[in-house]
Amino acid sequence: MRVRSPRQQSRSGAVGVFPAVATTRRCGGDVFTRSVLVATSRTARDINRRVILSLIRKHQPISRADLARRSQLQRSTVSLITEQLIAERLVSEGAQGNLPRGRKPTFLHLNSAKVAIFGVEIKPDETTLVVADLGLNIVQRETIPTNQNARQFVVELNQRIGALQSASPELTFAGIGVALPGRVDPLSGRVVFAPALPWKSFELKAALEEVTGLPVEIENSANACVLTELWSGRYLENWQNLIAVVVADGVEVGLMLNGQIVRGAGGLAGEFGHVVVQDQGPACLCGNRGCLAVCASNLAAVQYYKQAASKDDSSVEVCFSDLLRRAEKKEPRAIQALHRMAHHLGLGIAMLAMGLSPDLILIEGELARSWAHIGPVIDRVLAQRLPATFRTHILPVAPESQSTLRGALVLVLQQRFGGPKIL
Repeated sequence: MRVRSPRQQSRSGAVGVFPAVATTRRCGGDVFTRSVLVATSRTARDINRRVILSLIRKHQPISRADLARRSQLQRSTVSLITEQLIAERLVSEGAQGNLPRGRKPTFLHLNSAKVAIFGVEIKPDETTLVVADLGLNIVQRETIPTNQNARQFVVELNQRIGALQSASPELTFAGIGVALPGRVDPLSGRVVFAPALPWKSFELKAALEEVTGLPVEIENSANACVLTELWSGRYLENWQNLIAVVVADGVEVGLMLNGQIVRGAGGLAGEFGHVVVQDQGPACLCGNRGCLAVCASNLAAVQYYKQAASKDDSSVEVCFSDLLRRAEKKEPRAIQALHRMAHHLGLGIAMLAMGLSPDLILIEGELARSWAHIGPVIDRVLAQRLPATFRTHILPVAPESQSTLRGALVLVLQQRFGGPKIL
């Protein structure tokens, strides 16, 4: 029987505590294959360790006795796990508590001063590299151009990572989390679909691990945004079906259905940005025409603005940020371009709402700064396209929240702490 590591995910693409594995067994002379949930002794140890880490993160400072009470594990098990975590510098001891009698408890907390994480957000033109502590507090940030040659990009990124490590020799780095505008095979970490990046079939995870010597976790940008919300727990209490739509130079979609991130076969689930919404529309990098990504993205809005320009100002270079500023000043042409973009985005959101019936759709990107112009258009489209029984909530997420970048950091944390739904 072949059992994959607990760190590997099921072929369904769902994030869970136990992996679903295909097994072949003999039973009464017959051979049959089925999907089962397998837990080894190592799996149990890993889960207990993640539970303890998550409890410390949530309730720090906390004593060993409180950990045993909250986790319902034996005190000896809690003591063994915490000593291992202290030895690995993930946890440190702090002040002692006062009790009327008996031994004074020693409080534990995450060792954020000694352990850090690298987070990487890759965009077609630039890449952001940050160092954060275990509380997701960003302490250092750099931006480098995104080299179109994948191998050279890895070399350049490794140089910056090495420089940051050398500058902070007192830190232990737990790993690197990477978010990018494309789809990644969840088992191999291979980039399988990224039209905005010429990195098709590149083994990015393996290449980064080889040069840095650190564990690397890679995810689609929109899925990373969903992970941020999962980790924060802001919406989990009331909603288990959440979709993140990240609007930038393209449109990325991340799916959480029934409390699970959905990746699909080969990690390709969620590529609604490359669903055709306008026949014979603009050419898309994926090879089709009229994709949502070229009709509802930042670049699309800029193109709409240029198309409406007079001959006198048609040559003026305008970026999306310029467009938003002009809309704030109530320039009619800028507002019209945003309305046209919002109409197509509304069509895409209506498709998501009708087909998947999420509780909440988060819209992340610079467009959130001009929601007063964009939101009402989307609402009108949804009112026209959706039956009254559909009650999907739409919520803009300002770029200051850095959901995608924080999601890249969470990729590393969840390998140490486990998924946010363990507790």
